Amino acid sequence: MSDPAIGLLVALGVGLLLGVERERRKGRGPGRGPAGIRTFALVALLGGLSYRVGGVAVTAVALGIVGLAAVAAYVTSDEEDPGLTTEIALLVDFLLGALAQRDTGLAAGLGVGTAIVLSQREHLHALARDTLSERELHDGLLFAACALIVLPLVPDHGIGPNHSLNPATIWRLVVIVMAMQGAGYIAMRAMGPRYGLLLTGFLGGFVSSTATIALMGKRAVDEPPMRRLATAAGIASSMATVVLLAAVVGAASVPVLRDLALPLILAGLAATGYAVAFALHAVSRPEPEIAEPGRAFDLKVALLLAATVTVVLLIAGALNAALGRAGLIIGTAVAGFADSQSAAISAATLTHAGSVPATTAAVATLTALTTNTLSKAALAAGIGKWRYALAIWPGLALILAGAWGGFAITQVV
Repeated sequence: MSDPAIGLLVALGVGLLLGVERERRKGRGPGRGPAGIRTFALVALLGGLSYRVGGVAVTAVALGIVGLAAVAAYVTSDEEDPGLTTEIALLVDFLLGALAQRDTGLAAGLGVGTAIVLSQREHLHALARDTLSERELHDGLLFAACALIVLPLVPDHGIGPNHSLNPATIWRLVVIVMAMQGAGYIAMRAMGPRYGLLLTGFLGGFVSSTATIALMGKRAVDEPPMRRLATAAGIASSMATVVLLAAVVGAASVPVLRDLALPLILAGLAATGYAVAFALHAVSRPEPEIAEPGRAFDLKVALLLAATVTVVLLIAGALNAALGRAGLIIGTAVAGFADSQSAAISAATLTHAGSVPATTAAVATLTALTTNTLSKAALAAGIGKWRYALAIWPGLALILAGAWGGFAITQVV
């Protein structure tokens, strides 16, 4: 089949899909709605034919005619409150038919998405009116502004010493931390505080274990009945850190991963054992009762973490610029305070390029893991206060003991 035929068929398919949904809504008899399956199918096909016949100019004229017809249907409706959904859907239907002539995949996807939105009327109304609170709506708008308005405007290039600081990357961290907070909030409401928080902690470790431990510390302070669960979730994030560290090192340099295999295995076992023990102890207790669900996002915590990362990256960039490759271990150690994965990638990449031995890169990686663990410990005390910190610290110490103990064994053997 030719491209024009495929585009027109997609337009017709989108129109039929939207038309089926609207047909079920328009009712029967003299008071039925103005547009159903045939109207939507023909309007989408009209959009496709208009674009094929005369390009943008003819499409604009045809869209104006469809718009006037939609307005006339709305004005002549006998319903007390007819709404504008069908009329707006008709215009979207026409535009999707035209879009299908330029990008069939995008038009088809948007058509399915539009049909889903139309079909979920009751659920969406209930979500907006009954499920979402005013505070949750405010938090959602705040997150949308940070992700969709601020992030695209932030410069996306390196600045500072050795171009080590990227403003877009830093603000992306703010968005990620807020997304983690929101995911934890949703998991808590969907699965309850017991299992929702544990799942959030583990999955959050694949994004940022440091941020996860800080966020769990904040929750432990704000909601004391959840302190044990928050501690288990914070340690669970370190399990994900070890897995992710092995993945990024292996992707950059297999020899470095070979030297780090036993250290990472022992560190992972230590994290898993401590997290499971704490989780079993926390889960065996009665489900904590939380009077208030709390806030979905805490922008102050996200900004604090981003500011900390900014300072650390500037220091690490200055050291690397001044010392060059001779300062690999010092630079990765400083960078590890912010993120152990990026520091490990840098060291393993140098080994892959033949600049440093695998053993040196392994030491640099473990040094970054150590400083990153110290950063977690400091945040646990600073944000989660001492009771949370004293519960987290033994698990972090076991992880470091496993990592460095495993490396010592590999050197002896």
